[in-house]
Amino acid sequence: MWDQVYNPFGNTALSTIAAALPVVTLLVLIASGKVQVHIAAITALVLANLVAIFLFTMPANLAIRASVLGIVTGFFPIGWIVLNVIFMYQLTVTAGRFESLKRAVGGVTADRRLQLLLIAFSFGAFFEGASGFGTPVAITGAILIGLGFSPLAASGLSLIANTAPVAYGALGTPIQGLASVTGIDPYLLGAMVGRQLPIFSLIVPFWVVWAFAGWKGMKDVWPAILVTGLSFAIPQFLISNYINPWIVDIGASLISMGCLILFLKVWQPKVLWLSPALRGNDESASTMPPAKLIDPTPLTPAELFTALLPWIILCIILLIWGTGWFKAAVNPIFTWNYAVPELHNMINKVAPVVPAPTKEAAIFSFTYVSFTGSGMLLAAIIAGVIMGLSPAKIASEYVRTIKLCAYSLITISAMLAIGTLTRLSGVDATLGLAFAATGVFYPFFGTLLGWLGVALTGSDTSSNILFGNLQKITSQQLGLSPILMGAANSSGGVMGKMIDAQSIVVASTATNWVGHESTILRFVFKHSITLACLVGLFIMLQAYVYPFTEMVITK
Repeated sequence: MWDQVYNPFGNTALSTIAAALPVVTLLVLIASGKVQVHIAAITALVLANLVAIFLFTMPANLAIRASVLGIVTGFFPIGWIVLNVIFMYQLTVTAGRFESLKRAVGGVTADRRLQLLLIAFSFGAFFEGASGFGTPVAITGAILIGLGFSPLAASGLSLIANTAPVAYGALGTPIQGLASVTGIDPYLLGAMVGRQLPIFSLIVPFWVVWAFAGWKGMKDVWPAILVTGLSFAIPQFLISNYINPWIVDIGASLISMGCLILFLKVWQPKVLWLSPALRGNDESASTMPPAKLIDPTPLTPAELFTALLPWIILCIILLIWGTGWFKAAVNPIFTWNYAVPELHNMINKVAPVVPAPTKEAAIFSFTYVSFTGSGMLLAAIIAGVIMGLSPAKIASEYVRTIKLCAYSLITISAMLAIGTLTRLSGVDATLGLAFAATGVFYPFFGTLLGWLGVALTGSDTSSNILFGNLQKITSQQLGLSPILMGAANSSGGVMGKMIDAQSIVVASTATNWVGHESTILRFVFKHSITLACLVGLFIMLQAYVYPFTEMVITK
């Protein structure tokens, strides 16, 4: 057995700096633009092993096994999702159905700002609720690039839009994960998050359009943005507080899409914004072919159904795949649980992170049928057959997709290896304890801890599992509501989703802009940290300032 060490130097500042080295190195290498992202990820993984072994005293055999576990976990399920959603997109392009989809979206509106609201925000929120784990960014990024958006606009804006729904993603998985480590009722946690995020669900649509078109461009379509935001934020609050946390995104996104489409039947902006590039200097637009206007001829009902059919199939299958009854039916039969020898239950998480020594599990659960990516693969094959593609053509497109995604899959696996190693070595807990030492400002910095957790792990669920118990312990010591700070971890975490390396890789892959991850990171970083700080300030108000304190659930 090995007990985690959180302050190897006996000095909090030095230990925190040491713990931050791998992730800082990763972000600096990516942001520099001088190192290919998969090389940056592998370099950071090597450094993470050196830090864990030589600075945090983790036995080398444990560190190496943790890294290998992370590599495999990176492909299943995250890489598996990315590979198969890009496969689905490739099939629709090959069959000519994507051109019909573009006409369908263009039939609602030709204005690029309103297309962003419909696709990146509302449609993306639906896929976040149905499956999460990179799915919405992959799908919306691919659709936007197909509609003619510049690569930077398609990838960066998809990342920004995929924030407000994240806390309830994959049918409430982050909330369930948070409940599992804190022992707090998931209905209470879901309700508390529902008293934090709706204000940002209203802000984010304005933010996305502003980032794309500037202040004037945003101001000219404010009625549509307001309809989109309100029709998502209000159901988000009502469903999370009065129904359950599992169907929040599904319900809110469908209502938002419906309200926006109905509103656009009676209102359109005076001047259409047809530019597919970001305002200002968008170097990615220079590589774009000349923009082609979408055929304005409305689709017949039959053509519209044909255009949407592949995505309808995907939605139906993902909804089935995300339900508890489906997982309960297939997992006992089609699951292989592999406890990593000489790693599983060989590491103790200790105080002050947990009140009593707790063994760290290291099990690779290969639920190969219920993986979201497996559902996507099935949907893609069914859609390919229905679209008239031969089995040989479907197979050849899959091989082409594997080649397209190869470097991205390597990168994602390396990212998850870093996250798994930092968790099992206690390096992440060292960073968390540094945030926990901020006293009266803890509501603000505790929220940023959730942001950091998602930036490190790429998942709000993982961040909640990582820091949820620490949030509970620290809030109790400071006299704050554990429900408030547990929810703050999840709400703050959603803003870290746009800068985590694996999400950026998913976005660059979906938009066929691999090699430009540094440009995407530089674009989204300022939006991520600003929005995370705004969430932190709102949590401070809920912690200390009336009437916001009346929103806090205490038991």
